[in-house]
Amino acid sequence: MRSAGTVFSLRWQPCRTFSRVIPCKLGAVTTRTLIKNLAAASDGETSVSGWVDTVRDQKKVQFVVLRDESGAVQLVHPRSFNEDGTPAEDPLAEIISGLAQGTFLTASGELKHDERVKLGGVEIKLAAIEIAAEAIPETPIAEDTSVDKRMDWRFLDLRVPRNNLIFRIQTTLEHAWRTYWVENDFIEVHTPKLMASASESKAELFEVDYFDTKAYLAQSPQFFKQMAQSAGFGKIFEIAPSFRADPSFTSRHATEFTMVDSEISWISSHEDVMNLHEELMVAGFQAVKDKHGDEIEKLFGIEMTVPTRPFPRIPLAEAKQIVSDRGYTVPRADADMDPEGERQIAAYVKETFDHDFVFLTDYAASIRPFYHMRHADDAGLTNSYDLVFNGVEISTGAQREHRVDVLEAQIRDKGMDPEELDFYLDFFRYGVPPHGGFGMGLGRVLMLLLGLPNLREATYLFRGPTRLTP
Repeated sequence: MRSAGTVFSLRWQPCRTFSRVIPCKLGAVTTRTLIKNLAAASDGETSVSGWVDTVRDQKKVQFVVLRDESGAVQLVHPRSFNEDGTPAEDPLAEIISGLAQGTFLTASGELKHDERVKLGGVEIKLAAIEIAAEAIPETPIAEDTSVDKRMDWRFLDLRVPRNNLIFRIQTTLEHAWRTYWVENDFIEVHTPKLMASASESKAELFEVDYFDTKAYLAQSPQFFKQMAQSAGFGKIFEIAPSFRADPSFTSRHATEFTMVDSEISWISSHEDVMNLHEELMVAGFQAVKDKHGDEIEKLFGIEMTVPTRPFPRIPLAEAKQIVSDRGYTVPRADADMDPEGERQIAAYVKETFDHDFVFLTDYAASIRPFYHMRHADDAGLTNSYDLVFNGVEISTGAQREHRVDVLEAQIRDKGMDPEELDFYLDFFRYGVPPHGGFGMGLGRVLMLLLGLPNLREATYLFRGPTRLTP
């Protein structure tokens, strides 16, 4: 019976038939054990596969630290000596002496539990090594290498346990969100990323050749999320790439990034969207804390906390006044909160409410898209919000305007031509319920959750104004 954490693989050898050499299957099956499961395994024969992290080649004994996707283990090989004390012929020792960092291999031997071993309390006394792929001895990056150069060698950078953990956390976070959505009867959609026209504005678009015409890479799934409400889907979500031709070189911007989007029907106000957003974040953070809390504290020095509900809510005008009272004035009174303003309001919320999240609400219509619903008693304000986490905006949400005549008027107010958005307005001409939703940057959430200095480290392969490789 297969035990948890073991990987089974068939072994192959070349078989000759006429003039061709083809793979030929052996009858035996080899068992690979994931390193994280060694501690729970019994002493005895075992086999692990991974890459060489370090080699300590001492006179009497050799040590190899081997890593795989789940952890690290110490391999031990006592050297052989003749009766007169001279080194004996030892092919395995020669192999170990020639191992370069990064070499992928399979190691077989005897597992032994020993609490004195700092690395997991187990070690493997080597019997054999089978090298799968040798690495070049000279490593191009180190721990103190600049982030730009590390991005050049991202596949090596990701072998570091700390960086590996980032993407295991991402997996847990996305799985928790999907679980929440599915358990609450949401429908997952996959909206197109090739657009005939801009989704929100004509700014920051990547234009691509599309047969005999032009297409644009999608900035947002906004219009198609709203189409799902007209289609009667009710509640939908999507986790997918978005593209913006933004020449920014800040620590929190990218030209290609992953967006987390959700949209729901039959809401009363943007408060319903904020409630959904809170529930989703709590579900995700709880899952990450439960599964990775100890590792996060060990590798990032951060005690993982799950936010309490409700999140603080502060109207934007009031938030700007709070920031001003703290000694900082947002440069433009008619604009959004700038990065320093976000940091200041986050500091205030932490001091006042001991909370890492804050909803900034009631944004001016002048700085919001045409499809945001305006206040019933003040057309200058919108039923919208930004969610700020640890001093950085991670999401924008709103109640959408669902009345077609009002939408057309708001399009004109923005200096746009309703005819250019005719396909979008069709959604509303045939009826759509009151609805709203949000879009959130996955990379920013990870960056802020782990206290990373920039978005590049929270992105598997970063794309920015000057980076298209690897």
